Amino acid sequence: MDVVLFHSMWGLRSAERAAADRLRGQGHRVVVPDLFGGRTAPGELGAGSALMAEIGWSTIVGRASDALSRVPDDAVLVGFSMGVGVIGEVWPGRLAAAAVACLHAPLSVPSGVQPGTPVQLHYAAGDRFAPPEQVAAFRRSAEVAGATALVREYADAGHYFTDESHPDYAAAAAAATWRDVGDMLRSVG
Repeated sequence: MDVVLFHSMWGLRSAERAAADRLRGQGHRVVVPDLFGGRTAPGELGAGSALMAEIGWSTIVGRASDALSRVPDDAVLVGFSMGVGVIGEVWPGRLAAAAVACLHAPLSVPSGVQPGTPVQLHYAAGDRFAPPEQVAAFRRSAEVAGATALVREYADAGHYFTDESHPDYAAAAAAATWRDVGDMLRSVG
């Protein structure tokens, strides 16, 4: 299966490269576009926000769209935190995506997706980037769109719980997330 993995606001770092390698090891073709043109920020909120602002949202989304122009229309979309926001921008124009995984933040599932499209949301309990009203909106939008949603909330995890190098890392939550993502990819591949 073709997979496009969108990085966080800290840029394309080892966490995303390791995730891509994990998925390649399962037999998938993975593209990891560098939406920041080689730039990265330390793994803290202020630096990431400043880098995003400097690069500009339209440039970030434009780079994502450019990367998507080189993969099949049914490529699976996976986003890490800010990368989920990127998916939210590009997905309405790629309704044939076979599946979508939102890691660390929710989005709204657009109308027009294929019925039964698997969508996943994995987030930390109490995460300010996944407030209850946005999680509820994710569930509602998936239902309205006819997608098949899987929502996992992890206690004892921080926002960026899949990154082994970050203080938010939670091994059990990360393992469960990658197990679910792998199952989803097998189901559509």
